Amino acid sequence: MQHPGFFERSGPFPLDVIAAKLDATLSHFPETSLAIEDVKPLGVAGPSHLSFFDNPKYIDQLANTHAGACLVSPAFAERVPKTTAALTTKTPYSAFAYALRLFYADALRSNAARSGDNCGNGGLVHPSAQIDEGAIIEPGAVIGREARIGNGSTIAAGAVVGYRVTIGDDCYIGPCASVIHTLIGNRVIIHSGARIGQDGFGFAMSAKGHLKVPQVGRVIIGDDVEIGANSTIDRGALNDTVIGEGTKIDNLVQIGHNAIVGRHCVIVAQTGIAGSAQLGDYVVMGGHSGVVGHIKIGSGAQIAGMAHVKNDVPPGARMGGTPAVPFNEWAREVATVRRLAARGPKRTG
Repeated sequence: MQHPGFFERSGPFPLDVIAAKLDATLSHFPETSLAIEDVKPLGVAGPSHLSFFDNPKYIDQLANTHAGACLVSPAFAERVPKTTAALTTKTPYSAFAYALRLFYADALRSNAARSGDNCGNGGLVHPSAQIDEGAIIEPGAVIGREARIGNGSTIAAGAVVGYRVTIGDDCYIGPCASVIHTLIGNRVIIHSGARIGQDGFGFAMSAKGHLKVPQVGRVIIGDDVEIGANSTIDRGALNDTVIGEGTKIDNLVQIGHNAIVGRHCVIVAQTGIAGSAQLGDYVVMGGHSGVVGHIKIGSGAQIAGMAHVKNDVPPGARMGGTPAVPFNEWAREVATVRRLAARGPKRTG
């Protein structure tokens, strides 16, 4: 059964109405009454979708998009395909935020249990939740409306499983963990205090203030994943945040919105993975390492502890240092600094 989603979508809206509400100029598109049904990323948008372009890294996706309309700055308006309406604005990202508010008015706040409207008795397990007979719900756990808990899974004391969250078989959700806007596979372990599915850190920043961008994506967690205590995984803005099967995540790890982590990765404590970064399969991230947003780490790559990656990393590479460079180069840099330090300062006079 297809998941019904976590937010209610408004619309469709005519293209000219959207342009007026977003204070954008509609160009080179005669069908101003075209019905726009949803907001989607450039790479997956179709003829009834609105998308946006604000990062030159995705210029190829702009050139090949099938979106019905795209928010874009005047400088890039000519790059929009002729089959896509260009909605020009000086601030595409801010306009995108307002578009999300138009289509998803309830997405500015997360849906947690969402139980009050149909659960007047104040119970901790909503009557619409589907809980297999073999599941264990410990005292004080909150199971939200339309949630699904699989056979053999345990929801520990004080944990929160939110509205429409799906948890597979033989999973363990630890004490005081919270899981919202998330779909979880089988045999997944989430330790105490982990926070899964909360808002991503998305703001359209300007001199007038920082406009909150609704986050309408999900978190998808594959089979046999383990997530350590007090780690946090943000849900996606439009795309989903994805954790591949078999990946092991230590305590106190932060994974930003839209990030994709491949299969059987190992991510050690205090690592930070910024939004829209992509890790291939079997990647190892050492403790206190970091990855900036919108870059790719190839399969089998190893990132040393306290290394911070700012550019794409090829498959199988070993990286160290800040900013991260190939491991042998980093080792030579460290050795050189040690030799210079051992010599001491030069004396003059």
